[in-house]
Amino acid sequence: MANFMTRRRLTNRLMIGLSGVAALIGMTLLALILGYTLIHGLSYINLDFLTNAYKPVGEAGGGMRNEIIGTLILVGLGSLIAIPIGLMTGLFLADFGSPRMASAFRFVADVLSGVPSIVVGVFAFAIVVKPMHSYSAFSGGIALAIIMIPIIARTAEEALRLVPISQREAALALGITRWRSVLGVVIPGAMTGIITGIMLGVARIAGETAPLLFTALGNNFGFNGLLKPIGALPLQIYHFALSPFKDQQQQAWAGAFLLIVLVLVVSIIVRWLSRGKKY
Repeated sequence: MANFMTRRRLTNRLMIGLSGVAALIGMTLLALILGYTLIHGLSYINLDFLTNAYKPVGEAGGGMRNEIIGTLILVGLGSLIAIPIGLMTGLFLADFGSPRMASAFRFVADVLSGVPSIVVGVFAFAIVVKPMHSYSAFSGGIALAIIMIPIIARTAEEALRLVPISQREAALALGITRWRSVLGVVIPGAMTGIITGIMLGVARIAGETAPLLFTALGNNFGFNGLLKPIGALPLQIYHFALSPFKDQQQQAWAGAFLLIVLVLVVSIIVRWLSRGKKY
C-alpha cells in the first residue's frame, strides 16, 4: 500500500512538472516571438508609424495607417458575417439538431476548420471576385468569415453544452418556451465561452494573408469603399518582407509586432469586460 501511494505521488508530481514545463515553453515561445519582432522593427515603432500612410522607397518616414484601418474594416466585416451564423450553428448543434443531423453538421464544421486558408481564398475569388469583376473589401470579409464560422460554431456548441441540464429543465418548468429558455438562461450561462470562441476567431482571421491575396488584393491609398481593393496589415507585411529594400523589411517587422500586439490587446479587453460576470 505504501509503495502504491508513493508511486501515485511520484506520478502526480511528474505530471505536474511536465505540465509546468509545457506551459513555460509556450510562454517562452510567445516572449521570443515578441522580442524578435520588436528588436528588428524597433526603429519604426512610433506614433508616425501608426498615423502616417505608406511612402514610396526613397522618401523618409511612412507608416501603416491605411493598412491598420483596412485590417480593422476586414476583421469587422468578417465578424459581422460570421458571428451570427456561427452562433446559430452552435445553437443548432447543441440544442436543436437531431443527433444524426448534428453529427453531419459537426463533421462539416470540423472539415471546414481544417481547410487551408489559401483554398478559402481561391473559393472566395471564384464566388465573389470573379462575378463582381473586382477585388474588394467585401470579398475579403467573406473569405475571413468562412474561416471564422466553424471556429465560433464549435466553441459555441461546447460552451452551450456546459450549461447544466438542471438549469434548462428549471427554465422549462416555469412554462416558458424552449427558445425563451435558450435566450434567457442557456446563452447567458455560456456567454464567457462564446466570447472566448469569438476572440479565437478574431485572432485567427486578423493574421490571415493568403485569402486576402485573392480577394482584398491590397491598396496603399486608403479605404475607397467596400467594393474596392483595400490594404491590410498582413498583406503589407507580406509585400514588405519580400522587398529587397532594408527600410521596408524593417517596416514589415514593425507591422508584425503591431499585429501581435493588436491581437493581445483585443484579447485582454474582452477578458476584462467578461471578468467576474455571474450568469
